[in-house]
Amino acid sequence: MSAVFKISLPCMCLNSPSSDFGACAKRFEVLSRLPGALACQKPDDLPFNLAALIRPLLDFDFLDLIVFKEDSSEVLWHSVGIGQFPPPDVPMEETTYWWVYHEKQPLFISDWKQDERFAARREALKRLGFEYRSLCRLPLYTSGKPIGVLSFASFRPHTFSEEEICFLSAAADQVSLALVNVLQRERSHRAEQDLERRNKQIAFLFDLANTLVATPHLEDLLRGVTAGVRRVVRSDFSMAAVLDPENGQVLMHCVDPPDNADLDRYSVDPFVERVCSEILSIEASRTAASEEIRTGADKSLAGFTTAYVQPVGCLGQTLGFLTIAKQEQAAYTRDEVIFLKLVSDQMGMAIHQAGVSGELKRSEVEIQAEGIQAKNKPRFDLKFPEIVGASSALNEVLSNIEFAAPTKCCVFVGGETGTGKELIARAIHNLSPRRDQPFVKVNCAAIPSGLLESELFGHEKGAFTGAIARKAGRFEAADKGTLFLDEVGDIPLELQPKLLRVLQESEFERLGSTRTQRVDIRVIAATHRDIAQMVEDGEFRADLYYRLHVFPVTVPPLRERREDIPALVRHYVNLYAGRMKRHIGIIPSHTIEVLERYSWPGNIRELQNFIERAVILSPGNTLRAPLSELKSYAGQLPGARLCTLEDAEREHVLRALRESNWVIGGCDGAAARLGMKRTTLAYRIRKLRIPCRPQ
Repeated sequence: MSAVFKISLPCMCLNSPSSDFGACAKRFEVLSRLPGALACQKPDDLPFNLAALIRPLLDFDFLDLIVFKEDSSEVLWHSVGIGQFPPPDVPMEETTYWWVYHEKQPLFISDWKQDERFAARREALKRLGFEYRSLCRLPLYTSGKPIGVLSFASFRPHTFSEEEICFLSAAADQVSLALVNVLQRERSHRAEQDLERRNKQIAFLFDLANTLVATPHLEDLLRGVTAGVRRVVRSDFSMAAVLDPENGQVLMHCVDPPDNADLDRYSVDPFVERVCSEILSIEASRTAASEEIRTGADKSLAGFTTAYVQPVGCLGQTLGFLTIAKQEQAAYTRDEVIFLKLVSDQMGMAIHQAGVSGELKRSEVEIQAEGIQAKNKPRFDLKFPEIVGASSALNEVLSNIEFAAPTKCCVFVGGETGTGKELIARAIHNLSPRRDQPFVKVNCAAIPSGLLESELFGHEKGAFTGAIARKAGRFEAADKGTLFLDEVGDIPLELQPKLLRVLQESEFERLGSTRTQRVDIRVIAATHRDIAQMVEDGEFRADLYYRLHVFPVTVPPLRERREDIPALVRHYVNLYAGRMKRHIGIIPSHTIEVLERYSWPGNIRELQNFIERAVILSPGNTLRAPLSELKSYAGQLPGARLCTLEDAEREHVLRALRESNWVIGGCDGAAARLGMKRTTLAYRIRKLRIPCRPQ
């Protein structure tokens, strides 16, 4: 039977015939010792000290303390002192904690299963795995006002007697006083820390102002700002960067990482570029979550949960940014944000002064000189002789495979049909230590599903009808080398477990054999299909997908690397003209312009076939391309339909960028030519997936 007791006097039932005077004496002793035991420095120590004293006198499994914000159901402080269960994830207003706090009286339930007042709450707890039977919750007071709840629970029914309820009520009064004292000390301690932090911030701003008077170099300024900000604001990472006010490119940046962090330019640069694009598009402060940082940076920056980015400007121009990050989930306070704004204002004046003095001009010249040297390097001609092009989209892919090639990891090459996935696979093999070993390719879509297992793993004589002799499979043929599985998305589901085994264990059995074969191969898989969607649809095994998807590389379609089209056209013209014993030295500029505008749904394969046909139709020295066959381009050929609005807008923006030498801002920049703001143009560039600058 359940009951609710409202207790006003800690009499502990000394006159009850059933009273155990020895137990009562021990309870009085505990009450006398409680003030000293609860005089702890931290709130988290309260439940443990209380449990240590009460445990010998009371049989309970769960002790909890909770403090509410005044006149609110919001929890100010909560501690699970003794027990294995966290607080249930349900609205506080539906809990018995709130009932005790709101009604200002204790709650005693002798058997939870027989109490019908909180039936819905009981069922919710049961679904969450909470099986306690007895419950005693007591309100905590200060100056006559409730501040929280002290709770005891047991997995057994009828645990708490009336005498024990009286004793716990008296203990709750002591806990109330101790809790108020501890929380007051915590508030005082935080106030002292805030005051000390503000003093440090004021001292830092004063030192920064004195440093600016001495007109230091920008690198010294950035280094001092990043190191100083981390000292006075609770952060694990800080970074400052200077931008070119004309085109928004990063001129220099400085990072102050944690002491144990291993950051390099490959993890920081993507984060810097992402922050720049954000600032150019919104021109305002930005708060980022962990997912946003993980997207913009690399694994080195993935541990930071909260970040704040403050643009740095002067006279209406965005000249840089200052960002801080930490692993804590708590957001930065308003005072900390105001401090960062003050620092950014001083940085903006310093950067503006440096620009006037010509320092930014010198930095820009140095960056341009480095870019010219990088352009003239015959990097891709030497390492990738079979791949034609120097666009930024292609260079990014080739840079990635340079990292993956020396390793043994599986590479997953994605991209549309005709983009040259096999060439990428061959390039990886040629750059790897296995370059002198066989490169074996298998088109999984071209082999009937019934024969694919035999083709991959081989078979023994008599394994099936027609197997008149033993045959080695492609895995054996590729031993010590590289196996390229083209169109891997067409492998049947029943064959995928065997493929997964050879990828994980490097062993398999021939069809019809029980002897295990071991191989040492490097697998490169490719497909034009959306394997992730196939996994969701149950058409492809998730474990095999993850095993193949160790290092994904996506080959860009030709429409995203239009600047490579002239070089590709010349390459294929020379190739097919040589095969046909012809000499074609002139390619009309109008032909190149039309080919650049065409969307090329078949990508490089379509371009290759088109150029072969054009060479056949060109008897003289000039290429005569059958442009009327192209169904979609931005020209005015009779009978040809117009390209999409997005393609037309993209080409219009590209033309303005080329004419302005890829300068976005300024009087002669692309934004002025297009009649729009620089920030609007930066947003359109990202939306249209236009590379920042051709390589």
